[in-house]
Amino acid sequence: MGSTARQALEQDLARHRQHPTAVPPRGWVRAIRDALGMSTREFASRLGTTSSYVSKLEANEASAAITLDTLQRAAAALGCRVEYVLVPDRPLEDIVMDQARRKASEILAPVGHTMVLEDQQVDLDEDLEALARDLVDRRGLWS
Repeated sequence: MGSTARQALEQDLARHRQHPTAVPPRGWVRAIRDALGMSTREFASRLGTTSSYVSKLEANEASAAITLDTLQRAAAALGCRVEYVLVPDRPLEDIVMDQARRKASEILAPVGHTMVLEDQQVDLDEDLEALARDLVDRRGLWS
């Protein structure tokens, strides 16, 4: 993914960072079902299953053990959709640049070591930043 794609994705993620959504304590399925005034039995009927299955489904969602497939089927039965998003703790560009600096540091470490052995002045900071910028969108950055 190039920097342009990262920037576009970052714009989409901005609203999620600015307005994080807290999951209701008993899960979204239960919260929506209760808000709709739908009983467990009625919801089970819409899902084509049993009340005990619905109780288990809701417990699984509340404990983060539900599968996306099950959550999507439950959402559809409630007239909803699932919005699935991963929100990085920091801007994507910062994460990528940190990794590029780590990789550049690995590449330049032998050079710095050799310069120290030859009693040469070691100031690789500019070289490290230049190499990091060059590595950002190359394959193998994360290996």
